[in-house]
Amino acid sequence: MPYYIGDVIKDEAKLTARTPAKFRESGIEVIINTKVEQVDPVGQVVRLDSGASLPYDLLALGTGTVPRMPGIPGEDMEGVFILKRLSDALRIKAYLKETACRKAIIIGAGFIAMEVCEAFVTRGIATEIIHRGKLPVNRWDPELGLMIFDELKKHDVAFTADAKPQSIERGSTYRLRLNTNHGPTEGDTILIAVGVKPDTTLAEAMGLAIGKSGAIAVNFSQQTSVENIYAAGDCCESFHRISKRWGNIPLGDIANKQGRVAGSNIGGKPKIFPGVVGAQSFRIFSLEAAATGLTESEARVYGFHPVGLITWGNASANAMPDAKKIGLKLIADAATARLIGAQAVGEAGVVSRINTLSAAMWSGLGIEEIGYIDLAYAPPFGGSWDIIHNAAQALLRKL
Repeated sequence: MPYYIGDVIKDEAKLTARTPAKFRESGIEVIINTKVEQVDPVGQVVRLDSGASLPYDLLALGTGTVPRMPGIPGEDMEGVFILKRLSDALRIKAYLKETACRKAIIIGAGFIAMEVCEAFVTRGIATEIIHRGKLPVNRWDPELGLMIFDELKKHDVAFTADAKPQSIERGSTYRLRLNTNHGPTEGDTILIAVGVKPDTTLAEAMGLAIGKSGAIAVNFSQQTSVENIYAAGDCCESFHRISKRWGNIPLGDIANKQGRVAGSNIGGKPKIFPGVVGAQSFRIFSLEAAATGLTESEARVYGFHPVGLITWGNASANAMPDAKKIGLKLIADAATARLIGAQAVGEAGVVSRINTLSAAMWSGLGIEEIGYIDLAYAPPFGGSWDIIHNAAQALLRKL
């Protein structure tokens, strides 16, 4: 949706994976613009806000997430947005055009904030980010986060760190004023992007078990604590293959896979969802950023003895002209010498390398094995000793 706001994707229809009509062509009944008011898991009945009741044999929940809100006066004013649904993207894009928006303020500095920031700047809108942390996207190591910060500065994005929003009111120079602990700042629109939480309202009312993460507890078949009720997507937990814990990682690719597993089991073809390693990525202007596995702080919480190291290199062979810089951090468990986390930032080749390291972690490879892993070599794509090899061998010397 940020790419629709930024006019990279111009046709909104391309953001709809399947229309109600397409579902009906497959013999699937679709009821839209309708709210589920209550589910009776004993009587196996779903009650709708229209007054209708739908009996069921098997039920699947895909309630997704709800945005976290700062809870400040004025957050419901005209011109203040969240970005959760396609309808939000449509309203934001229309508002930017109708108001000839000159400046935007983003509260938060996570993935969505970065992508919408790029969309605003691409549209010629001056942009300011208000963030509670010192650097954008908290998951990345400070040295790598500094690269993201520098990229924002390069594109004239104002970044206010250690900031706490206090209230929103009408502005004077611009339409809106955001008051913070650092003083006021103004813009024509404000996007609130401080994260999401699982929408478990319905699940809790039904008496379903909720996991420690705050998401719906499921098993490897996507069944909830009630045998004939399934859950999939951002509303439920996933098994993390590195931490060996159940947690909530609200990402679209995970939601798609869980939905397929739930559907297969509901259809009578047993399937399990084998879990995740937490691979994730985003782009901000010319930078790629990607991460997988655990951070050092997470690893300590889960009882590992993490050892991390950042290695600097290039996306292509060093002799190639215009070689693009990459910073790659690997994290290993000192007790087992196995890879438990990785993160990278650079102008090229970042996501492919993190995907490689995700597969290595998924398979349980050790740092020494990764130091000699067989990778496709050609000078435009990396050296004969790739940064993955160099990073693994450098980290091995620390273990």
